[in-house]
Amino acid sequence: MDTHATASNRSPTGFDLSPPDPEQRRLLAAALSPEERQVLLEHGTEAPFCGTLLTNKEPGTYCCRLCGLPLFRAGEKFESGTGWPSFTAPFDETHLKYIRDTSYGMVRTEIVCARCGGHQGHVFPDGPPPTGLRYCINSVSLEFVRDGEPFRDKLGRREHSG
Repeated sequence: MDTHATASNRSPTGFDLSPPDPEQRRLLAAALSPEERQVLLEHGTEAPFCGTLLTNKEPGTYCCRLCGLPLFRAGEKFESGTGWPSFTAPFDETHLKYIRDTSYGMVRTEIVCARCGGHQGHVFPDGPPPTGLRYCINSVSLEFVRDGEPFRDKLGRREHSG
């Protein structure tokens, strides 16, 4: 069993949601490209229709690029026509935090990784059934893990396979 997690900071799917300590966060941030840093740490947005994961149709799991926490299953991905990968539901609801965003003169709901706080994108109430939600995510905020491959252990924690 992972010695970092207690029952109170473990998600229903068994992942440790304890945030990285300051040194872990520094090391994780140092491994990011300038574009990844701008989006994940400074709440930026990549240009539409240029993300490397936009057209990915492989079975697997989309994880936080910064800490590796699983965020979305490939089966929840759909073509929204917006230019960013879109999903109807998260891998585990507790793996995301929702923040009211009033930037740019509009009201939106920002979503960040619940473990590390890395900016992922926004969620909108205009998605397809069954949820009616559209999680609009930046490709640079995600890392894809094919089914059957282990999730990357970026915090030195033992996690499950994808």
